[in-house]
Amino acid sequence: MKLKTDNGTERGMEDKMAGRRRRRRGLGPLSMLACLAAMVAVMFLTASICAWVAGKLKEAEPVSGDAGSGPEGTGQEVEAVVNYVDIDRDGNVLDAAGNVVGVLSGSPGYSQAELDEQVDIARQAASAQVLESIRNGLDAGESVLETLRPFYPDDLVVYSGGKYNFVPINRSLKMHSYDAANLNQMENGEYQYLQDGVVVSRKGIDVSRHQGAIDWNLVAGDGVEFAFIRVGYRGYGSGKMVEDEYFQDNIQGAIQAGIKVGVYFYSQAISREEVLEEAEFVLEKIAPYKIDCPVVFDVEKVADAGGRMNGISVEDRTAFTALFCETIENAGYRPMIYHNTEMGVMMLGLEALEGYDKWFAAYSDVFYYPYEHRIWQYSQTGRVQGIQGDVDLNISFGPLWEE
Repeated sequence: MKLKTDNGTERGMEDKMAGRRRRRRGLGPLSMLACLAAMVAVMFLTASICAWVAGKLKEAEPVSGDAGSGPEGTGQEVEAVVNYVDIDRDGNVLDAAGNVVGVLSGSPGYSQAELDEQVDIARQAASAQVLESIRNGLDAGESVLETLRPFYPDDLVVYSGGKYNFVPINRSLKMHSYDAANLNQMENGEYQYLQDGVVVSRKGIDVSRHQGAIDWNLVAGDGVEFAFIRVGYRGYGSGKMVEDEYFQDNIQGAIQAGIKVGVYFYSQAISREEVLEEAEFVLEKIAPYKIDCPVVFDVEKVADAGGRMNGISVEDRTAFTALFCETIENAGYRPMIYHNTEMGVMMLGLEALEGYDKWFAAYSDVFYYPYEHRIWQYSQTGRVQGIQGDVDLNISFGPLWEE
């Protein structure tokens, strides 16, 4: 989806601004990565020493541990040490709380000097490995985010508010079960999703006035099964609601071509009254048509600092999103929420929105975002017969309509 300015010109503002930020802040991320190398080295150091200690313990007598540490020869004492956090100067193996879970001892024996030597070797190897991983990632054209993320498997790393944010994954939310190994990228660059070798995904697009006049019969002939059509938008500066000038042509053309349709509204509401106004506007415009797919609340951050919805709280934004969805659902339609990683992690309270389907945008074939979503928007530069220029490409992980 494209952000819409008040004067009617649509631009990919978020991507352009992000590019400018990367250029302006080039030194910042690199300096940050140097600090990251030192921090992540500790992680690798722990893993390296764990492996070395475990090897030593297998050669030696069992580690003497706390009560209940497991009988000799079962391997439980080794597992306790492998999960350790630190080793003190006396050779005691400590857990996260500082409790002694074992003592390095045994007949091959290893002195403090030997332990210190192994720690130094592990530290140097860990630091070299992390720095090499960072170098390789950046040399391969990965962004700073792509380089950072593998080091933090329990966090979602998001660049927002001029900094890198590390947000713990909320395991109480519904998780998706998609596997990147099941993606099939065709010669034309489009994606399909397979299960047991069978294509289960459906091909879709989303359009607005940005695509101009569309030949929907050609679009259908290119395999497009569903389309989300913008009903309208609220200006992010003026707050004025505007119907998309191509809405009527697009929805009529798509339906006549046999394409299943849903709709979306780009919101910039900052009050309950404005949200209800948007929902009623959408319901009025779609009333004459058969809507097989969901009615979508497009909630996005505007790159322009003056974006009126940028300044509201997470709680208000979440409440407004829920109110729109509730209103649409009460009218007999299926609501859906469109968002990206930053919006889902930093700007919405997903716990309160669990009952609504999600449409997720990410232009990477790595399923980094863990939370459940039914549609994946994977490109904003796709090409489809019947449309001049770029169009957003989507797949649904299964049908969005009754068959």
